[in-house]
Amino acid sequence: MDTVKTITDRLIAGQDDQVAQLTRQGLEEGLAPLEILNQGLIPGMDEVGQRFKSGEMYVPDVLIAARAMRSGMDVLRPLLAQSDVPSLGTVILGTIQGDLHDIGKNLVGIMMEGAGFEVIDLGVDVSPEQFVQAAREHQARIIGMSALLTVTMMGMKRVLEDLQSEGLRSSIVALVGGAPVTRSFAQEIGADGYAHDAVSAVETARELLDRAGA
Repeated sequence: MDTVKTITDRLIAGQDDQVAQLTRQGLEEGLAPLEILNQGLIPGMDEVGQRFKSGEMYVPDVLIAARAMRSGMDVLRPLLAQSDVPSLGTVILGTIQGDLHDIGKNLVGIMMEGAGFEVIDLGVDVSPEQFVQAAREHQARIIGMSALLTVTMMGMKRVLEDLQSEGLRSSIVALVGGAPVTRSFAQEIGADGYAHDAVSAVETARELLDRAGA
């Protein structure tokens, strides 16, 4: 039995206890923590993301798979920390000030974490000052901003302006998304990328970091 492949399959099925057990089994077999992460857990969440994007899986399925992924990560995290294995980068997420919607943002966080990013979720109604403070404190590579209300969208531009005035803008990839947000709006306010769903948010983040040589 290929333990890593089975971890992927069990994660997709949302079987959290089995994912944790198989992760421990893989370590006992001599697999490296990073191998289990990169060849077992991350491919599982990638597949979940693709099935979600194609309509084969729904939000509850993604949440169940994410729980399974985290059960494996709970086993690996102490070992990864000991070996100083870097994440793909730190992502700051938040729903823009004045907006209390979070389902889309939460899905983005799940998919980002499943892809190997460290995610700092600031929640909803997040002010520009909070975004800037978190970006500085966590040395973030990516900021993801969400809005579901048209009247709050310009708050994204204020975050970008504050990052610029604080000298942080050039080192951060800024992604925006949400139902009323469009690619042309993202370009208009100077964001680096736009994502219409959680899967494309991960794909865009990876692409932009690769382009930046991160």
